[in-house]
Amino acid sequence: MFIGDGGDAIAGAEIHVVEERITYVGSSEAAPPVPASTVTIDANNGTILPGLVEAHFHPTYFNVAALEDLDIKYPVEYVTLLAAANCKLALECGYTAARSGGSLFNIDVWLKKAINEDVVVGPRLAANGREICGVGGLMDWNPDFRKIGMEGLVLLINGPEEARAAVRKLVKDGVEWVKTYPTGDAAAPDANDHHTLCMTFEEMHAVVETAHNHNLKVTGHCRATEGIKNALLAGYDSLEHGTFMDRETMDLLLERDVPVVPALYFEKASIDNGPAFNMPQAVIDGHQETLDGGAESARWILREGGRIGLGGDYGFAWNPHGDYAKELTFFVDFVGFTVPEVVKCATKTGAEIMGLADEIGTLEVGKLADILVVNADITQDISAIEDQANITAVMQGGIIKAGTMLTAAS
Repeated sequence: MFIGDGGDAIAGAEIHVVEERITYVGSSEAAPPVPASTVTIDANNGTILPGLVEAHFHPTYFNVAALEDLDIKYPVEYVTLLAAANCKLALECGYTAARSGGSLFNIDVWLKKAINEDVVVGPRLAANGREICGVGGLMDWNPDFRKIGMEGLVLLINGPEEARAAVRKLVKDGVEWVKTYPTGDAAAPDANDHHTLCMTFEEMHAVVETAHNHNLKVTGHCRATEGIKNALLAGYDSLEHGTFMDRETMDLLLERDVPVVPALYFEKASIDNGPAFNMPQAVIDGHQETLDGGAESARWILREGGRIGLGGDYGFAWNPHGDYAKELTFFVDFVGFTVPEVVKCATKTGAEIMGLADEIGTLEVGKLADILVVNADITQDISAIEDQANITAVMQGGIIKAGTMLTAAS
């Protein structure tokens, strides 16, 4: 059993749950007696760990093969249904909580309500809604002559005043996080590559100032070193990717204790699977540079005592929903984290990013019983979590919501 705090797994352990809360965590030998009527789950020499946290979740991305499909392929009604299906799938994969990294319209706001009220099943959600990007930046791809805008996906701004106005729209939508695009990406090598800035510092500071005034948190797609620095100086609460770090940005990151979600498996999937989707070689080469830089930054952040959350841009055709746990395997096999470190990043740190560390993220007495039981020893092979056939039980708030145990019972 992994507590989720970065410590090694505990052998011969058990956990007790009464209603929605954890009441005992520790060795089986020292466990208090339980009533004969108690429902028991046998982990069968497998692994018990906290429910996983997908810290960069795009519920409304529907395995698209082209960025343009995101805002013009389907109407909002159908995207909402697809998003509900994606949330169900995430829970079935062992993810009991997720922070949205951007959503078409403000679908994730209403998905959160639907999940909380048991209308649909899915991870506990922190809603983000639409994103903010500078005009002409990475997310501004519809040409003006089409006259269709981008407002279903992103709010485009020119200057600090428009940045403030965009945040105020999101406040009305009911989001908890404001996602911005300070930098470009390998996906746009001509005008907005991963070394390009897509927002000014003044715009970013205006976003933070306005969001914090309304008790919202701010994050940003930050690859270029200067964009990372601007985000940290502006007061961002987390960073997505944090790809190209230098000593100055690292010192700023550590001083403010800002968590980073590298989302690296997306880069690997783009390199490996991109050719099958006619991805240009210039884009693939950019993803390789991003992968190499991002992996080194992630290792550096961890060595320096920084915080890493796990999650990553699932919802593209070459990196589909359901592959979430590949991020964990990748961080062990490629990046070089240990299994306990990866478990901590995928549970405790994810809960901290969501602002729910007092309730979930570790297996501790008094916390909500968000628990994952895997029919495998993940200390030997963490990739076992990738196979839903190995997911014995996914418990959320003391209720088994998914897993082979539930399937067998039904």
